[in-house]
Amino acid sequence: MNIDKSVSKRINVTLPDSVVDELEDWANAQGRSLANLAAFLLEMALKEAKEKGEIPSQGFSVRQKNNQED
Repeated sequence: MNIDKSVSKRINVTLPDSVVDELEDWANAQGRSLANLAAFLLEMALKEAKEKGEIPSQGFSVRQKNNQED
C-alpha cells in the first residue's frame, strides 16, 4: 500500500481586492471557504499545466534538489 506522507504547506498570496471579492462570491456560492477554493483552483491549474507539458509532470522542486545536494 502506497501512503502519501507529505504534509500540506501554507503559502501567502497577495491579490487585488476585486479578485478577492469575486473569489469570495464564488466560494460562498459553492459552500466552501476561500482558502479551500484557492487550493482547488491551484491544484487544477497545476494539473492542466502538466497535461499541456508546460511543466514537468514528475521530478524534484528546486528546494528538494538543493536539499539533496547538501
